Amino acid sequence: IRWRDPERGDVPPGAFIPVAEDTGFIVAIGDWVLERAARQAAHWHAQGLAVPVAVNVSALQFQHEGFVDRVAQVLREHALPPHLLELELTESILLRDAHGALERLHALARLGVQLSIDDFGTGYSSLAYLKRFPIGRLKIDRGFVRGLPGDDGDAGIVRAIVQLAHALGLKVIAEGVETEAQREFLAAAGCDEIQGWLIAPALDVAQVARHLRVRG
Repeated sequence: IRWRDPERGDVPPGAFIPVAEDTGFIVAIGDWVLERAARQAAHWHAQGLAVPVAVNVSALQFQHEGFVDRVAQVLREHALPPHLLELELTESILLRDAHGALERLHALARLGVQLSIDDFGTGYSSLAYLKRFPIGRLKIDRGFVRGLPGDDGDAGIVRAIVQLAHALGLKVIAEGVETEAQREFLAAAGCDEIQGWLIAPALDVAQVARHLRVRG
């Protein structure tokens, strides 16, 4: 999501998302993003492009009483196969109200959507909860990727996360990959997927479709 203001120009998410979270407006923004992402994924699916679309979910949105029902409604309205929608949650969301989070996560899993933990390693990780939560993927925070492959500390952390995830039957995706050297290190470490500027900058819908078709 990007904010293109006529006076300010392009306002990055890092500038306006924290304000939206502080004011509570993030719930409305999150709902809009969820609906638009599902609509677009359904459109691509109808064109023969079965592209999973991942949506970040804020703490306020996740804790909203009607969140699970809203996800189910969006899937029905757009006839979107549930496995093509992935919800990305942060560790802090899951640990703030572990019992309530577990109930919501299992309800979402029953819908068939994919679930992942975003920015893994930056919060207070609990291995016990990782075992219990129906999560499919961990996303390694870009802060641990930036120093690869030269930073021994980052390299050790990334290897440990990959090994931990695989031991729990989870896939791993690294965020913020910008160089071929980073990609080679992550591939050797067993990381399953990457995202970042090495693949492409932020793209609009038309650019994404062209990118997908070119890459087959």
